[in-house]
Amino acid sequence: MVSHGREKQDNATGKSKKTSGKTARKKKSKDSNADPNHDDDIRDMDLPEDFSITGTSMVSSEFGGSNIGGEEDDIFGDGEDDYDVDNSKDPSNRAENAAQARQAKLLDVLSLASTLTSEKRAAKREGGFRVLFKAITQYATGSVGQEILQSRWTSLLESCLYSIRGGGSNSTPAEQYAACRVLEASSIILGEDHDEIVLELNDSLKKVINATGRATQVRIAALRCLSMVHFICGTHGLEDCEDVVSVLELCEKLCSEKYRGEKVPPTLRASALDCWTLLSSTLPDVKVAGGASDDEFSTISLGRGLELLSLLALCLESTDVGLRSSAGECVTLIHECRLNLGMDDDDAENVTERRFRTGSWDGSEWEILMDEVKQRIAELSVESGHHMSKKSKKQQRSTFREFMSTIVDDEPPEEVVTFRGGSIKLTSWKEIVQLNFIRHCLQGGFQIQMMMNETLHDIFGVDGSIISDATGMAMSQLEKRLTMSKTSDASKKADKKMNKHRKTRTNVKNHFLTADGEEI
Repeated sequence: MVSHGREKQDNATGKSKKTSGKTARKKKSKDSNADPNHDDDIRDMDLPEDFSITGTSMVSSEFGGSNIGGEEDDIFGDGEDDYDVDNSKDPSNRAENAAQARQAKLLDVLSLASTLTSEKRAAKREGGFRVLFKAITQYATGSVGQEILQSRWTSLLESCLYSIRGGGSNSTPAEQYAACRVLEASSIILGEDHDEIVLELNDSLKKVINATGRATQVRIAALRCLSMVHFICGTHGLEDCEDVVSVLELCEKLCSEKYRGEKVPPTLRASALDCWTLLSSTLPDVKVAGGASDDEFSTISLGRGLELLSLLALCLESTDVGLRSSAGECVTLIHECRLNLGMDDDDAENVTERRFRTGSWDGSEWEILMDEVKQRIAELSVESGHHMSKKSKKQQRSTFREFMSTIVDDEPPEEVVTFRGGSIKLTSWKEIVQLNFIRHCLQGGFQIQMMMNETLHDIFGVDGSIISDATGMAMSQLEKRLTMSKTSDASKKADKKMNKHRKTRTNVKNHFLTADGEEI
């Protein structure tokens, strides 16, 4: 058959397109090899601001056909309680069986970590990290869970860094975000005094944070992961460029309106302030709020918080609700550190002395600035208008009322956190900041980790033996369903009794309607 001229032209055009595409790919790979930091110039698609590691994603539904996550429903159960492995009525046996079940499930999931680097599909890798996050936060409990995670740490770290660094050139922002969240949660399980973990993660995470082309949520997850690793695992033995001070300096740069010549998103600025507040809670008060112009501290350098006050005042004027809340919390911590300067524990409850002792702002060069900040926080605690939703206004008022009680009235905060087996009372903003950061990291695993994680017990002063005894005597979910559910025998019996009582009462009311006075 004789071909027409149009067909020849189309074939020639297609051939030229193929050739040009191949040339472009070669040029792209050549440029990538020439510049090791080429990912700074490639801008990833941003994730939604409410994107979460525990949220529903399209990749989770695809797990059934892959050996990476095909057992997800079986691994995490179908609603049955882990404490009822053999329906034992003995609390000690039930707790032991539950621990064994958690360990078996944790081993099953961690065995998948080594296969993530060979998986070519980014969606499958993201789903694998979601499974790993849930297993690590909910099943890596106690010293045994810590040992299991340590034994698989090398393969887990390799898989996470593989995705964070690119994942075979097809890594997605959702996958990178999930990998950072897995590393963040793992640091809490591994515990303190692990400088080697800090050194393994420092460079890779800082590179992601500094890459302005990365998705904002990925940079936020990397920054929170880096801060948590330093907070939990780091010690004072690290070198100057690898220690917590270097992370504080990075947070201070990210708090500004511009970083590396580009505008910083408000969500990233708010997260940088949250991370700065967390790491500052580990410093002595004088390094946060001590001033060189104070009489008693003339030989001490200016506190890091005082250098940040002018920027925080500008953040409080921002239209972004999250940035205002983060700035308010940061100012509150600095104010608390300032009040604690020169204060004895016996005098801490005397509000009058707190105002006019060494820790006061009166007479310092920051007195006028702090007066403006106090006025602004008082305004935000009662702010109203149509530019905010009802939910946002309610949340902002509640948050800034707590800030105002400390900044304006010099009153310490008080918060009680209840979990299964016990409760803790927090009376300082340092503890509240640390608890909120850890709670955000662990998500659904917060309760079980507060019960069984020794590192968290040390941080918040919890007696682990008391919690263990209370946990062993507590009712399981199955027992609660049998005794407290609406379908339990006790509830059915109560319903029958109430129906009989209601019927009798109705008959008494309608007794006069009968002609002969007989009972209805």
